[in-house]
Amino acid sequence: MAVGAPECAALMPPTPALTPPELVAELNALAPTKQHRLSTAGESQFGDRLKLRSYRLGNGLEIRLLVDRSAPVVSMQTWFNVGSRDEKRGKTGLAHLLEHLMFGGTERLAKGEFDRRMEQAGAETNAATWTDWTHYYEDLPANQLSEILELESDRMNGLRLERPQVVSEKEVVSNERRWRVDDDVEGAATEHLYSLAFREHPYGWPTIGWMEDIQDFSLADVRSFYRRYYTPNNATLVLVGHFDEREALSLIQSKYGHLPSRRIRRQPRNVEPAQKRERRRSLRLDATSERLGVGYRSPAFNTYDWAVLAVISEVLFGGRSARLTRELVVERETVTGIWGSPTPFADPSLYEIWLSMRPGLKAEEAEKVIEAELRRLKTTHVPEIELTRAKNRLELDFLEELETTAGKAEQIGFYEMVAGGADRIFERLEDFRRVSPLDVMRVSKNTFKRSAKSTVHVRPKTQPEAGEE
Repeated sequence: MAVGAPECAALMPPTPALTPPELVAELNALAPTKQHRLSTAGESQFGDRLKLRSYRLGNGLEIRLLVDRSAPVVSMQTWFNVGSRDEKRGKTGLAHLLEHLMFGGTERLAKGEFDRRMEQAGAETNAATWTDWTHYYEDLPANQLSEILELESDRMNGLRLERPQVVSEKEVVSNERRWRVDDDVEGAATEHLYSLAFREHPYGWPTIGWMEDIQDFSLADVRSFYRRYYTPNNATLVLVGHFDEREALSLIQSKYGHLPSRRIRRQPRNVEPAQKRERRRSLRLDATSERLGVGYRSPAFNTYDWAVLAVISEVLFGGRSARLTRELVVERETVTGIWGSPTPFADPSLYEIWLSMRPGLKAEEAEKVIEAELRRLKTTHVPEIELTRAKNRLELDFLEELETTAGKAEQIGFYEMVAGGADRIFERLEDFRRVSPLDVMRVSKNTFKRSAKSTVHVRPKTQPEAGEE
């Protein structure tokens, strides 16, 4: 019988896959409460061969599933719709501090048990916080999904926050700030650029927080932030990889369905007023040469003009043949490194340009070259061959980001947070492809205005002041 069974099975037609509504109906028949009940939230094509399916749990948890059986692994990511933009003055850095604390103990697990069980399951785990989001991610063997879901759901609602661990982690974050900002030229200059460009909007303060705020956090501050934002109705759970969709949904129901949703009271965000004149700041830092950071007011990530700016970046900085890289690094040899990019933020932010001069050379001359090239973009069509090369580089980078299971999961979560939904992922690729020379001229005129420019000029501490010998 054992030998004959596979032959019989081979003669039978495969069981047809259930549609999302059929899956939901089947699973909801066993749901113990309304919070456990699932609803469908859409389906979209993900590339040529995959489908991204969206569901929602009764407590508000958003679920995004992408079955990809190309390897026996799963990437699981939990994205919370909270970042440094949700803080307020005097309490900056709370989102980042809480990210650190999320790896501590819970009401059910002692400190260190989370990491131990992750390692035991063969999972790699980490987290990240930025302006618009916080996310936690695990790459794991496909057969360990139940264990990882249980661990993540446990700390979403049951994190244990006590004074000793908060005090300890504050010191860890303070040291991180000293290393990444206070003692780092690029980190310090970036912080100055954003505080110069944004006077009202929370993008003006660093995600890691101001040092005085970090050191002043209380236990009550941290607990309040956790209760406000760490709730299933403020989270998106992303699963990509080799798993059974029905089994995954059933596990999510059982591991997350009991978590209560909470009303989310958003911190009001001030709207940044229009910038009417150029802003400049000069810094003396422990640099080996002059640095220049320039920021122009630019549109939010979820706009077509952001895609145009990304193409412009490739024209200017994308490889040694790009305009400014070729002129300043290759031909003039006055600059050791230069790059530019629009920031991928949910609200309007900055188009950044950064350069490092060769020791002993002044940044003003390089700045003149940059401004001349930006004026050229406003008045002269970019040749089609140059535009095509820029688009090809962008498309290659775009597709490389989606090669791995983790890469797919990260893009899905990111687009959910800042672009209004993961169905925008491949629309962005089409945005890149349709950028025209006229688009480049239009967006350059709208973006690269002197009145919308903020500049940070870094000089080495050892460099003499003007007029000194």
